[in-house]
Amino acid sequence: MQTAQTLPEQPKIDQRVAGLLAAVRVAFAEKGFDGASMQDLARAAGISVGNFYRYFPSKAAIVDQLIAHDLAQVEQDFHTILTAPDPLQNMRTLLRGRLQRHQAGIDGPLWAEITAAASRKPEIGCACQHMEAAIASYMTQAFALVTGLPVAESQRRFSAHAALIIMLVKSAAMMVPQQSPARGDLNALIMRIIDELLDEVASATVKG
Repeated sequence: MQTAQTLPEQPKIDQRVAGLLAAVRVAFAEKGFDGASMQDLARAAGISVGNFYRYFPSKAAIVDQLIAHDLAQVEQDFHTILTAPDPLQNMRTLLRGRLQRHQAGIDGPLWAEITAAASRKPEIGCACQHMEAAIASYMTQAFALVTGLPVAESQRRFSAHAALIIMLVKSAAMMVPQQSPARGDLNALIMRIIDELLDEVASATVKG
């Protein structure tokens, strides 16, 4: 079975920046991406506006940092997946847990705001596309490891699978509160579709 390529290392996030980003996440979720001014964000972070601009000269720069922070976590998750005895089962468990955490916390509303902003602001749209492309690359590398296919062939055959899984998890995370009575059933359907996609990947295993 082929070993997948090493995952590209994401830039390390300074702990001070990580703390500021945690406060920014809350402010964006509460006030909205456009509604939260840089002054609001600085106040939430507990620093002066001038100092805040030293860390984040624009909202686009904040999104870049949020994405870098989240990709660093995704990288750790996929290292765990790639070293697990059953990578696909580990991926199923991780995706289910991530979906539930997004819905229970502020990440869903935050990324709903950022996704809306991405349609209006090209620099934010590019950053979001970069994040989704990086996650899709991690997934197809995991698929290459599971199936024994070359990484390039895994990308060719399963890029759409990865993109659909990302779309499903992202959409579920952004589910509005009014949909909560049906959330359990919707989550079950989403995970069923994801399981079917992963089963289809597993069925492509190269016979040694």
